[in-house]
Amino acid sequence: MANGIEKSIELAAPIERVWSALTDHEAFGQWFRVKLDGPFVVGQVTTGQITYPGHEGVKWTSVTEEIDAPRLFAFRWPHSENPDADISSAPSTRVEFRLKPTAKGTHLTISESGFETLPEDRREEARDGNEEGWEIQVQNIKAFVEA
Repeated sequence: MANGIEKSIELAAPIERVWSALTDHEAFGQWFRVKLDGPFVVGQVTTGQITYPGHEGVKWTSVTEEIDAPRLFAFRWPHSENPDADISSAPSTRVEFRLKPTAKGTHLTISESGFETLPEDRREEARDGNEEGWEIQVQNIKAFVEA
């Protein structure tokens, strides 16, 4: 993924458990470290606050784009310097979680695309920061679903 990010991981957990960890907003919040105000619903905005150390209180906003149980969950989130920007018009990227059952559990691929739509002066920083973030998050979900 030249302009995007892609992380794959094998999880020793059944696909139903991984699916729930991704799509149940409270479970998602536990491993991702975000307190979400409500569930993920296709076409609707989900809001909350990051609880990740060093980023506490940062606003979370996303729009759920697809929920195709138990194989694809996707949302779009803004990359705006203004945390109150309207998500429908703010520059954003798409995050996809793709699941496949395996003999030992679940193969999870996380991808984020659309960085080319961000303002040029913020593109590289946003991509690099999220690349590092997804490295951490694949380990977080692994620890969560395999516990």
